[in-house]
Amino acid sequence: MPIRVFLCAFLVFGGGALAGAQTARAQAVPFDQIASALGGVHQFSQVALSPDGRRFAYVESVGDRTAIRLAEVARPAAVHSITACPGRRCDEGDVAWSPDGRRLAFVTTDVKGQGQVAVEDFSATGGARVLTAAKGPLATPRWSPDGTRIALLYSAGAPRPPSPLGPSAPASGVIGGKFYEQRLAVIPARGGPLRLLGPDDLNVYEYDWSPDGTRFAATAAHGNGDANWWVAELYTIDEKTGTAAQIHHPELQIASPRWSGDGKRIAYIGGIMSDEAITGGDVYVVPAAGGTATDVTTNLKASVVTIAWNGSRTKILATELAGDRMVIASIDPDAKRQQQIWNGQETIYASGFAGLAPGDAGVSLSRDGKLAAAIRQSITSPPEIAIGPLGALHAVTTANAHVRRLTGPARSVTWTGDGNTVQGWLIFPPDAKPGVKYPIVTYIHGGPAYAHYPIFPAGPQAFEAMLAARGYIVFEPNPRGSYGQGEAFTRANVKDFGYGDLRDILGGLDAVGQTIPVDPKRIGIFGWSYGGYMTMWSLTQTNRFKAAVSGAGVSDWLSYYGTNEIDTWMLPYFGATIYDDPSVYAKSSPINYIKAVKTPTLMVAGDRDAEVPVTQSYEYWHALRELGVPAELVIYPGEGHLFAKPTNQRDVAQRVAGWFDRYLR
Repeated sequence: MPIRVFLCAFLVFGGGALAGAQTARAQAVPFDQIASALGGVHQFSQVALSPDGRRFAYVESVGDRTAIRLAEVARPAAVHSITACPGRRCDEGDVAWSPDGRRLAFVTTDVKGQGQVAVEDFSATGGARVLTAAKGPLATPRWSPDGTRIALLYSAGAPRPPSPLGPSAPASGVIGGKFYEQRLAVIPARGGPLRLLGPDDLNVYEYDWSPDGTRFAATAAHGNGDANWWVAELYTIDEKTGTAAQIHHPELQIASPRWSGDGKRIAYIGGIMSDEAITGGDVYVVPAAGGTATDVTTNLKASVVTIAWNGSRTKILATELAGDRMVIASIDPDAKRQQQIWNGQETIYASGFAGLAPGDAGVSLSRDGKLAAAIRQSITSPPEIAIGPLGALHAVTTANAHVRRLTGPARSVTWTGDGNTVQGWLIFPPDAKPGVKYPIVTYIHGGPAYAHYPIFPAGPQAFEAMLAARGYIVFEPNPRGSYGQGEAFTRANVKDFGYGDLRDILGGLDAVGQTIPVDPKRIGIFGWSYGGYMTMWSLTQTNRFKAAVSGAGVSDWLSYYGTNEIDTWMLPYFGATIYDDPSVYAKSSPINYIKAVKTPTLMVAGDRDAEVPVTQSYEYWHALRELGVPAELVIYPGEGHLFAKPTNQRDVAQRVAGWFDRYLR
């Protein structure tokens, strides 16, 4: 595999012309054109196939406009919209079919912007009917197996949707006193009051109905929901009484609880995961009554992303990231074997974070399992809805037929790091010419338990496309700590932040330099979150990078531990609290090696970031200023870990491009 990939890059991009390679003087695409192209991509956050396989609903957005679409599988081009707010703007999504396929539940917003559950009944007239009068964020409606009730997640009275990624509340008064729990709730399918289940202080993250409709499997934790996902456990919750019973304490993080068709077992994805809802790991199965969990994918050289029991059968349907490919696989939990159904250099999911990662469901299946639906995309092919048998999904929409691609070819590359196979991506400028040296920017992903997936760049923070359009080659490594090579690889940076993963990144750059012309004077580095930390860290260990941009980076793990709002994620990685073992935090803190930094560095951060406090960027910037290293710090008011305001998103992208243009072009 490595030889084939490297040879391909060698032939296409002139690896033999290293000695006499020309330096690129390419015309950069104007920023307004880049922003327009990225904003014009239609994105899909969900597709749901009706149980009888006759119809499909999907959630489509372009810019800030979102709509629910409906079509028949036999006539996919005949699309019409489903809405509970005709004649006005509203946000709608989170679709769910009733078991009989005659009704569609979804989340809509009322005139005040409050989310409500609505149902469209296709056997009746009059349009969609709103069922709830909620006051607080709600999400994830799911029908009971008999179709008489709808469950959902509800944060009564909360001022914002639960997530540490959004902007935190300004600090004032008594700290840490009040938080809002996300509870499991049930309503009658014909409408009625919300009934909350479980203890008041139990925050529910994900759930699944039992086949008989009497219980739920749930991942949940007591206390502050934003902070405790990393210590969630597996519960069952009684639908009538609301009683919650803890049935399993996982070794590490837990996600995607799924009840088997016979009701006797619950499957989940377990492993080391640094971010809520960005899932990867092994598949475990535990008795529904509680007990020991069994890893049914031991030594799998891939990261399982989503799971579902294939109807009432005994097999588990999974989507996995395996190196540069996504896989659809059928897992036999009793034999601990899997059969690959499909694989491709693409990303597929049926619901999740469009443009970020696969999410809650990998594929949507008809009841008989003969038909499936998913969203498919690659780095060079924009997303479309695909339907067909599991092994032969084909696009049925053409929403992005008009899209102008900003990047040139994308190539998967592999190399060896300390005996491990490491994978990454090279994304080229649209007019890349053989034998020409282009500036190269190493783009490090966040996490660290995440990966550069083969996802089509879209939206204002698709930095890889912006940089490629500006004339840069973008190198996206997936070093140890990433998903895609199995659990041992994902755990390989435990107690070793910055060391082995940097060796993998630098080894990848060496490998790239053997296949395409690379100008050593024009290599940059960029990353956000853990990628921002790795940017800060790399500059203390090597002078190879001539320009750097860190978004929401961590400069000092010791001060970070005491000031961030989600410190439970750190314990599996560092092995102890900072008060018990400060040395393991100190050895990986860039601030302790700051005098080695010579690279011009731009830092950007939100002033209300709960995950990585803005003070981390202040520390690094202050040190570089005192040391006389060119540095700039830009703080964005009201922004959290991921920026939400379009003007700020655009400003960050322009500053990133401007910084690299200044020092690398």
